[in-house]
Amino acid sequence: MEFIVYLAGQIHDDWREKLMEKVEERKLPFTFVSPQTNHSLSDNIGENVLGKQPSNIYKDAAASSINNFRTEVLLQKADIVIALFGEEYRQWNTAMDASTAIAMNKPTIIIRPESLIHPLKELSSKANVTVETVEQALDVLAYIFD
Repeated sequence: MEFIVYLAGQIHDDWREKLMEKVEERKLPFTFVSPQTNHSLSDNIGENVLGKQPSNIYKDAAASSINNFRTEVLLQKADIVIALFGEEYRQWNTAMDASTAIAMNKPTIIIRPESLIHPLKELSSKANVTVETVEQALDVLAYIFD
């Protein structure tokens, strides 16, 4: 049995790679997908596809529609969603991906530090599991096979 796991969350560090390495070490049968992690490509995909836009508002709207399309396709294919909330960056896209996954009835794990308990309390109460570290989320995934 193999599962597809959507990794929502900040794109400015290597948390995904570290998680995937640990999954490989444990020989767990997971395939991972995520939002577009190339920030420049994500910001410019609208103009890459549709051509130069008349202003940044239209540029962002074009990119958003294509990014949302990509995210919805991958979320629909996912069996499990992990949403990592860090302390360093604003997490609007993570919150959107997590809430979309929950609305789609996708089993969802939220990773958030203690400092974000209060701001994420409603989202955490809707998720299946909330943990504080990537390692804890990995333990939850591994438990599927115990």
